[in-house]
Formats: sequence, C-alpha cells, structure tokens
Amino acid sequence: MSELLLVVDVGNSHTVLGLYHEDTLTEHWRIATDAKTTTDELGVLLLSLFSAHGISAKDVSAVVCASVVPPLMHATRRVFRRYFDVDPVFVSADTDLGMPIHCDNPQEVGADRLVNAFAAYARYGTAAVVVDFGTATTFDVVSEAGAYEGGVIAPGLGTSLDALFVRAAKLPRVEIAKPKAAIGKNTVSSMQSGIVYGYVGLVDGLVTRVLGEIETKGPVTVVATGGLAGLIAAESATIAHVEPFLTLDGLRLIYLRSRCDRRD
Repeated sequence: MSELLLVVDVGNSHTVLGLYHEDTLTEHWRIATDAKTTTDELGVLLLSLFSAHGISAKDVSAVVCASVVPPLMHATRRVFRRYFDVDPVFVSADTDLGMPIHCDNPQEVGADRLVNAFAAYARYGTAAVVVDFGTATTFDVVSEAGAYEGGVIAPGLGTSLDALFVRAAKLPRVEIAKPKAAIGKNTVSSMQSGIVYGYVGLVDGLVTRVLGEIETKGPVTVVATGGLAGLIAAESATIAHVEPFLTLDGLRLIYLRSRCDRRD
C-alpha cells in the first residue's frame, strides 16, 4: 500500500482523526478530547481504533495536526513518535500556508480556523466565510486574494444548551434536533426551537453582517463544517455548502503543500 497520511484535529470537546490514501479519506474517527489523558492512554486508544479496521500503525507515513488544546500538545507529539514512529507536524500561524493573516496578533488565531480558511480558498477559489459548529461557533473570512481577514467567535450550540440546562433548574437536558414548529407545545420542543431556530438566526444575521464588510468584486462562498453543520445549514438562508470534513481535508492539503516545498 502507498503511504497513508493521518490528519488530526484536536478540538476542545472532540478530536477528529482522518486517514488518507492519496486524496481519498478512507477512515475517520471522532473521540472525546481529554486534556488529562496520558501518552500511553492515547496510544492504546489509537492503536485499538486502527486494529479494529485492520490497519497497522506502521502503515502511517506522516501525521499532520491542528490543536487548540495546549495541554495535549506534548502527549499528542509523544504518542505519534512512540507508537507510530512518526514526527507529527503541527499547524500554527507560523506555518507557511501562503495565506497572509491580517489580524492584530496572528498567534491568537486557532489552528483549526486557519486550516478551514485555507481549505475553503483552495476548494472554491473565491472570497469565503467558513462557519464551524464546534464547542464555539466560529466564522472565518478569507479575501478574494486568499488572505485570512479575521472572523467571529460565538458560543456553540451544545455549549449554549448546556448553560441553559445548568442555570435553569426546571429545564431538562434535550437533544439538539429540529422541532416540528417554531412554536413549541411543550418544554422540550420549545427549547429545541430556541436552540435550532435561534442559531439559524444568529448564523444568518452574522453572515449577513460579515458579507456587508467584505470588500470583493467577485462572489463570496459561505461554507459550513462541524458536527451540527447539516442541521443548521438546512434552515439557513446564507450557507451555500456543507463540508463535514473541511478541516481534515485542509490538513491534507497543507501537508501536500509542505511536501512540495521540501522537494523544491
């Protein structure tokens, strides 16, 4: 088998891993992020996932990571060195992406946000707004020249719902799902309406404001990613595309770029 590329997106709540054979995503996994996990615990978990799919750690020739959890950086680096015999590459504002970062402090921009912006521009070739539904809901803006222009950070759907459950004694924990109507007939459907349709309004309102500030002569592509992207995009008037694996594919593209640079 030709070389396999493992891409890893370490988020605050979940870590998503993808295995690429050339440009095809052959396997992907989502695990809970635990900032206290040790190198060996993480190693056992990853080896178990690989084994369950008949894949050997020795088949992995390269690893590229984006992480927004600093306490896990050391364990993540060590686990791939110890169990995969690969030195992982971590994407950051210092990585040569060929994408200028027009922010007051580029180091503050999360690696996942840079990867999403890079991937959106590489895929669509236009100015873009990427909406990522994670622990936080982030909006990232790419200019038509391919520069990262900044964005917006809002509380995530799950984060907001958890806060409501914790702070309101009589409200239950409910599934994030589309209700039958905006007007709820019971507590559960009322909460679902507020979280789903409320977030649709938040997303469309912010995207509309952002679009009004983007200086471009061409089109602006609005793309959504993250676990709940499909749910919100189905009701949104501004989201044009849903790319569930945008971050993973961005990591793959960044790896290909770095490999070409090394050859040059």
